Amino acid sequence: MHSFLNDEQRAFADTIRRFAQAELAENALERAHSREFPWKVAQKLADMGLLGITMKEEDGGIGGTLMDAVIAIQEIASVCPKSADIVQAGNFGPIRTFAEYASADQKERYLADLLGGRKLIALGMSEPDAGSAATELQTRAEPDGDDFLITGSKVFSTHSPEAELFLVYVRFGPGTNGIGSVLVERGTPGFTVGARSSFMSGEEWCPLYFDKCRIPASNVLLGPGGFKKQMSGFNVERLGNASRALALGRYAFEAAKDYVSNRKQFGRPLCEFQGLQWKFADMALKLESAQLLLYRAAANADHALPSPYETAIAKLACNTAGFEVANEALQAMGGYGYSTESLVEYCVKRTRGWMIAGGSIEMLKNRIAEHVFDRRFSQRPN
Repeated sequence: MHSFLNDEQRAFADTIRRFAQAELAENALERAHSREFPWKVAQKLADMGLLGITMKEEDGGIGGTLMDAVIAIQEIASVCPKSADIVQAGNFGPIRTFAEYASADQKERYLADLLGGRKLIALGMSEPDAGSAATELQTRAEPDGDDFLITGSKVFSTHSPEAELFLVYVRFGPGTNGIGSVLVERGTPGFTVGARSSFMSGEEWCPLYFDKCRIPASNVLLGPGGFKKQMSGFNVERLGNASRALALGRYAFEAAKDYVSNRKQFGRPLCEFQGLQWKFADMALKLESAQLLLYRAAANADHALPSPYETAIAKLACNTAGFEVANEALQAMGGYGYSTESLVEYCVKRTRGWMIAGGSIEMLKNRIAEHVFDRRFSQRPN
């Protein structure tokens, strides 16, 4: 797919691939199955300039484009799937929202450590009763003098076991216009990070509890009315999700292609059986098609926020292609693909989770249909 990149982008991709092969290929399997966050890898990625790619140079970023960040994720994932999570955390999701809307004081306090690979920021958005319907969140921010008291809980927060800073969606008042966000540091009185829990992929998360957690007004990121800004920034998160899903699907595809080219049964290589040939033809079609949609969404955004429609259709295509290709790759490799001795089973589990995280594929279809019909379809009862 490098034929769709310009010369500068191809050179960037080649540089990252060489770096990944030299620094990250070793121990990629062990890294994927480790419970520990790979801080040493984070430092290497920071030194390589792969954290804060799209952020302003005056903020400590690189001043690159979303396409640059997509390329970085995919090239790193092609060698070490787990390390692509760090590129995601340093460019997409809460760190991007923070960099977009934080005050100069907030950036000065936190951004250097985040971009230096020394600390992590996690998002507190989903709640026990507010998942896809994010506007139904109940976590409150109540004014108390010059401070705010935060009360409520959050679930499914990526990197919550390791994060030192949390970007938390809160309700300042009723309705969508009453929703904004605050910054809460680990260890703040009234804030408890609960026991670790695991997803099917092995990735861990912790519930977050706020019991009249007092934060200064200077820790408000976006006040009342900030919800739409937060969700527009969330489209960037979706491109990072899509990039990893597609990259891990392609990783599994390449691993399975090598396997069936060399594995012999009934006296000949597996790739000589037409049933497998057609599987790989279908997989290639899915990967190539989704890649083009991802490139379109990233390229059209340039330095701005991506189109909600182009982001939704790219994430849907990449989530679906990534999982289906990884799953077929596992099938082609049989017992070895199903074993933890191969990263293919890891790719299957991770890509399955991204069909839920960052906007489920069903919610994405709703958004796409709204674009098709040029009208809003409310999911709420009349």
